[in-house]
Amino acid sequence: MSLVLGVGLRSGTSYRELRDLVHSALGELDPADVTHVLTVEGRETEPGLQRLAASLSASLVTATKQELAAQAVPTPSDQVSRLAGTASVAEAAVVLSGAELVVPKRASERATVAVGRLPATTAAPGYPVGERDVVHRVLAERRDVRRGFLAKPVADDVLTRVLESAHRAPSVGLSQPWDFLLIRDVATRRKIRDLAAAQRDAFAASLPADRRSAFDGLKIEAILETPLNIAVTCDPGRGGRHVLGRHADPRTTWFSAAIAIQNLWLAARAEGLGVGWVSFFEPGEVAAVLDLPSHVELVGYLCVGHVEEFAAAPELVRSGWAARRPLSWAVHQEAWGQRGLPGSEPGAVIAGDAAAAAGAVRTVGTQAVRLIVAEVAAAAYLEAAEALVVQVGGEKPAADFGVLWRPARTVDEAVELGVELARDLVLQGVGSIQLELASDSVEAAGLARGVRLGALACGAAVDEPVEMKDSSA
Repeated sequence: MSLVLGVGLRSGTSYRELRDLVHSALGELDPADVTHVLTVEGRETEPGLQRLAASLSASLVTATKQELAAQAVPTPSDQVSRLAGTASVAEAAVVLSGAELVVPKRASERATVAVGRLPATTAAPGYPVGERDVVHRVLAERRDVRRGFLAKPVADDVLTRVLESAHRAPSVGLSQPWDFLLIRDVATRRKIRDLAAAQRDAFAASLPADRRSAFDGLKIEAILETPLNIAVTCDPGRGGRHVLGRHADPRTTWFSAAIAIQNLWLAARAEGLGVGWVSFFEPGEVAAVLDLPSHVELVGYLCVGHVEEFAAAPELVRSGWAARRPLSWAVHQEAWGQRGLPGSEPGAVIAGDAAAAAGAVRTVGTQAVRLIVAEVAAAAYLEAAEALVVQVGGEKPAADFGVLWRPARTVDEAVELGVELARDLVLQGVGSIQLELASDSVEAAGLARGVRLGALACGAAVDEPVEMKDSSA
């Protein structure tokens, strides 16, 4: 809702008198909704009125006496008409703006105020087509870049613009919990690179043999190849105790820092800079190298620099490591599981959407997965690197990416979860699934059925579920 204030005032009216009058006139209305302060031409130079508009973050607009005099007002005044040339400056200004008069004029000793509500039928305009296309182009062409960086420094003015865009990011309660540590020193960056290399080796050792072979060809960082690294940090306590919006979900602080990184990334792309986000290290180890204060947490470590080119597709897509999840799989209408793009008739996965997955998956990978559907995950299930446990019962397990918690509430939902799981695995390079049932519940059987539906629809090989005789092994 947008509000306008019509204000009539005598010369020399103080800001305090105007402030108190406006507060009284607004009553339960929110001052933050005031977008315009309207008055008669010649009064816009009054210091009290200028300060009032500034305090409301509203535009100060004027109209001529003739324009105001032409407006019909509900509470005209002969005295005001003689002095100002219109029957009511405050009300006439509101009516002239096209707003609905919701508070007739209120008067103080030297001023009058009326409040109007602008019609909500006119939406704020978007950008012209050409400018809109540029915005969408930047979003589509953003890349996580790890190759092809040039030995060319980033100019200070370019870097400042990029950081300004990052600093404009929205944040919970306007707490702006981020800071940006610029790192050019080669010795420091070499220490960070060594930490990333150690984590890369540990991750490679955890992979099945076929997946490890594919991973060997991927480049995970460009810490030394870029002229600049940027560590983006988060202070979870910035703003003190009463940060607006943070009390119910403290995670919003870290979400805010992540949005700042996305702003930085998009601005960098517009400036012709490549950005690569390095995540192959334990944040505490990097914080120690950078000597970060104990209360500050590392959110992102970015490699930034000019590049030879921006690839047409993400490297993980080009290498065949993974594929994008179609938008139609991610949009639910009104209720979870009723998938469909805007304007289409939503439907459940089990109603036939599994077959539609075939069009989204262009190639099927070679990775093999041993998928165990169980009530509760046992440690022995995860001894083999290719094992993946789907826990359909019990309480949420401790964080472990080898265990997926899928507590289906109904058999139909279990089938849907199975379809979705199979499709997502195929997008991550899985070509064959060995299904094993360590539970005799109807939900477990439904999930296994969904996995078969989803896998077959995507062209992946999948076995009939094998019942495990010993659910603890």
